[in-house]
Amino acid sequence: MVFTEKATLNKYISQQRDNKQSVGLVPTMGALHDGHLSLIQQSTKQNELTVVSVFVNPTQFDNPNDLVKYPRTLDDDVKLIKSLKKHVIVYAPAPNDVYEDSVSSQNFDFDGLENEMEGEFRTGHFDGVGTVVKRLLEIVKPDYAYFGEKDFQQLQIVRKLVKKHKISVEIVGCPISREDSGLAMSSRNKRLTEEEKQKSAFIYKTLQQAKAKFGTESANTVVEWVTKQFERHSFLTLEYFKIAEVLTLKSVKRKTKNKKYRAFIAVYANDVRLIDNLALN
Repeated sequence: MVFTEKATLNKYISQQRDNKQSVGLVPTMGALHDGHLSLIQQSTKQNELTVVSVFVNPTQFDNPNDLVKYPRTLDDDVKLIKSLKKHVIVYAPAPNDVYEDSVSSQNFDFDGLENEMEGEFRTGHFDGVGTVVKRLLEIVKPDYAYFGEKDFQQLQIVRKLVKKHKISVEIVGCPISREDSGLAMSSRNKRLTEEEKQKSAFIYKTLQQAKAKFGTESANTVVEWVTKQFERHSFLTLEYFKIAEVLTLKSVKRKTKNKKYRAFIAVYANDVRLIDNLALN
């Protein structure tokens, strides 16, 4: 069942809630893959009704070409969801249904989380993310919302959004889904040839090696080593590699006991931007 307008969506959800059904939300930008399916399946385990939003959000793209080229495969997405044979509905709105009068971002303060990594390289990105996630949570009013750890910075920002704006929903982080090569599953992978995907598996292999080195070497040494690996690579171009503390997302200067760290990376495969991350301890 596909809804394109929030009014009819809300009516349907309200009817389900009369039966005391819990509702899960999986926000996506479409071009669904097994990673998305794992989020949907997690939701169907916890909720009687799952809503999957399929919406390419214009306000979170700092690069207009990236927005134009982003894959849109709604018919295929719906078929994939139907194959699960679960109580899952799709909300596939036009921008005006989500944003109403003005397709623009709110300004948010996420206590500095928005200025690190992706925020540093994609101006206004997290204002766009915060705006659309807040709107979707207000529209669907789910009990649970599911986000993949591939976008770990986004996950932390959504948790901060919910806390700061006192939104009644539990945010559930789900593990990264990977292709057999180790490449993190992403809708952008559809823009890569099979050969390019295999070459891009170098990203995850390098993260794994960085994790091993982090056990015995300083954060700075590991960052320098990763940078050199990509300087030698003929296909991939490193945008950034950072080792950050999980709660603040600040770059690590010196390791401290009892703190959790994660490695974050953004790489260009030709003009396709790929991101990944890995827990280090």
